[in-house]
Amino acid sequence: MEIVVPTEFQYLYVTNDERPVTKIPEQVLRQVAKPIEKVTKRHVKLAERMISIMKAANGVGIAAPQVGVSERIVVIAPERKPIVLVNPTITEKSGTQVGEEGCLSIPGLYGDVERFESVIVEAYDIKGRPIEFEMKGYPAVVVQHEIDHLDGILFIDKVNEATLHWMDPNPERD
Repeated sequence: MEIVVPTEFQYLYVTNDERPVTKIPEQVLRQVAKPIEKVTKRHVKLAERMISIMKAANGVGIAAPQVGVSERIVVIAPERKPIVLVNPTITEKSGTQVGEEGCLSIPGLYGDVERFESVIVEAYDIKGRPIEFEMKGYPAVVVQHEIDHLDGILFIDKVNEATLHWMDPNPERD
């Protein structure tokens, strides 16, 4: 799907020090990210940078491709505390839910997406230790959205197009 950004939202699509998130149509967002063979200090710094960028953008998740790095690392924070997942994979999934999603790489555009209600995710933490999470509801949505980024998939690829709408992501801004 091609996105035509309305004039009043084009300022959101500038990438600079103040807005460092990679935006569509950058190619890195459509690439399958490379697995991480060994977690290094560079990955720790990358994760710290991703957390900082995500918080500054009022996001609840971010994937490395969204900061221009094609590697399989995501940060999710559906309940405030950031969780770093290296090489995450969904090993079990069940049920369905539909909810409105947006994306830091497509700011201002929102629409309904169907996702699994419950998922089990296996990954490594930032120290390279295996971890597993069972997530339900909103946290399950967030982790599925971010793992999709690692496969070059954006929410607009799964959205119910009839529900797409533009909305200011920062309405409290003057």
